[in-house]
Amino acid sequence: MSFTKSHLAKCVTVAAGLGLLVAGAGIAQADPSGAPAYRQLAGVGSDTTQGVMNALSNAVTLGGQKVIGSYDAVGSPTINTKSTAACQGLTRPNGSGAGRTMLLNELNKNNNCLDFSRSSSLNLAAATPGLTYVPFAVDGVTYAVSAGSSLPLDLAVSDLHAIYSCDPGFVGTAPNYSVHPLLPQAGSGTRSFWETTVGITEADVVAKKYPCISDTKGGKPIEEHDGRVLDPTSLVPFSIAQYIAQSSGTLADLRGTAQLGNINGVPSLLLNTGAAATRDVYNVIPSSKVATSPWSDVFVGGNALICQQSAVITQYGFGVNKNCGDTSRTTG
Repeated sequence: MSFTKSHLAKCVTVAAGLGLLVAGAGIAQADPSGAPAYRQLAGVGSDTTQGVMNALSNAVTLGGQKVIGSYDAVGSPTINTKSTAACQGLTRPNGSGAGRTMLLNELNKNNNCLDFSRSSSLNLAAATPGLTYVPFAVDGVTYAVSAGSSLPLDLAVSDLHAIYSCDPGFVGTAPNYSVHPLLPQAGSGTRSFWETTVGITEADVVAKKYPCISDTKGGKPIEEHDGRVLDPTSLVPFSIAQYIAQSSGTLADLRGTAQLGNINGVPSLLLNTGAAATRDVYNVIPSSKVATSPWSDVFVGGNALICQQSAVITQYGFGVNKNCGDTSRTTG
């Protein structure tokens, strides 16, 4: 591989990053629990933000009652989002793209089964009905490698582009690649963001233009932010917020031996407004509901109930978003 000596610099220690955490956090539940059983605002989608949204569903109340129902990306095959028969036994969607698709499908059925979706990427492609992407936090994304890996813990974006483009000077030649770049499952917001970050396209990945890339492990799709898929020859994108929250026990620890690398020399284990590759994370709501309660109370504007929960947001490893509640990003 054509790495320079500067790329052998070690990343900042986990201990330094953990100093930014809020102590005493417990692992959030997987799906809504407690009263009321069915919440006014039911949402699905992103794995990246499910933990913090689960916590916010317990912290945010309107008229003394919990109003957010956040359903995990992975779990039982089906979910029950409202008491009506139409909203029982819905297929659980996995990821930002699948969550958006399901939200649109349910809105078009006009059965009130879903009210928002979680998204870790921005997709303003035309949609009917129109959707508004409302930011509420900031995440950073970097790459992770396993302990003992020969891959450097400091890479430039140009290096990452070469690796994910399957440049033989970086990954070797088929079929015995010396480096194995990994991507999460199709439809993942982190996958979409990472492809943009490293300068490749989903269309080219699907067309097998980059044969060294894999999005499966042991025949199963790779889930986001699960370091257990790594071996000494592989790397995978990883949410810094997820890594921080897993490190502290706020979320279930799926890191395995994963350690985060730095991009362009910027330390990764920071609250994520300072990371090299940052992204807004969103709740996606029907554009027609922007001025309608409870959507307007919970999601919209700088004083939205979610935006008032900065302690919860940072507890889960995310940075505070100065544009929290902004409604300017719409699908038209």
